[in-house]
Amino acid sequence: MSHPFPMNDSTQKTPPTVGLFVTCLADLMRPSVGTAAMKLLGDAGCQVYVPISQTCCGQPAYNAGDLPDAREIAMQVIGDFAELDYVVAPSGSCAGMIKVHYPRLFENDPDWLEQAEELSARTYELMSFLNDVIKELEIFGDYAGTVTYHDSCSGLRELGVKQQPRNLMSKVPGLKLVEGAEAEACCGFGGLFCVKYPDISEKIVDAKVDDILATGADTVLGGDLGCLMNVAGRLTRRGSDVNVRHVAEVLAGTTGLAPPIGHPKPKVKG
Repeated sequence: MSHPFPMNDSTQKTPPTVGLFVTCLADLMRPSVGTAAMKLLGDAGCQVYVPISQTCCGQPAYNAGDLPDAREIAMQVIGDFAELDYVVAPSGSCAGMIKVHYPRLFENDPDWLEQAEELSARTYELMSFLNDVIKELEIFGDYAGTVTYHDSCSGLRELGVKQQPRNLMSKVPGLKLVEGAEAEACCGFGGLFCVKYPDISEKIVDAKVDDILATGADTVLGGDLGCLMNVAGRLTRRGSDVNVRHVAEVLAGTTGLAPPIGHPKPKVKG
């Protein structure tokens, strides 16, 4: 399997160093997404690092208009992921914050702007990195079922992540993809939006759930945990048994590590 890695000599390739930006939601709510991302990156031949001092990307503060705190958080992230070839996040939302909004945070601070732009240039959403940078990735997962895919707003509109996860899913034995008519429509999560405007958010996620159910798929996949948790919660409240998972869990073949999102963990007998 070939990779676009720099060469040490005529026979040996140097694996890239990749910093995994785990994200707050994966760290606190769904560690299996981080595990799947690490496996995929490792299978791709990367040297994966998870800086233990990494924190939030700063998006909640940024969206709330708290720019001083957002800048302080961004400075921490810039320092944590220095000296690495790439930074990869299993979230279009967090990757979009670093890649698109960090330079805007420091537009009036030349020294930090240069560092933010440098980090931006080597930051990728996970599916984009695997498809666009690695390119030739062997998939070890398999999935016997019909899935539909939710395109998250940040990944789609800020980073152009659309075909990449579909290309990767096409390599999974047994997986059949059925597209929803509104696959690109917002799920209503929007970070703080669902907290500030719950009534509007509920109507948006209901429309999303209607579209999912219309596909007849048994599983919803996506690349942003916030969206997936929001959709899973609404599906559960409406009595649906449709499963919800991060696409990395299926690609990595690690679905056995955790139940579908929103499902209780099975009780241990004995």
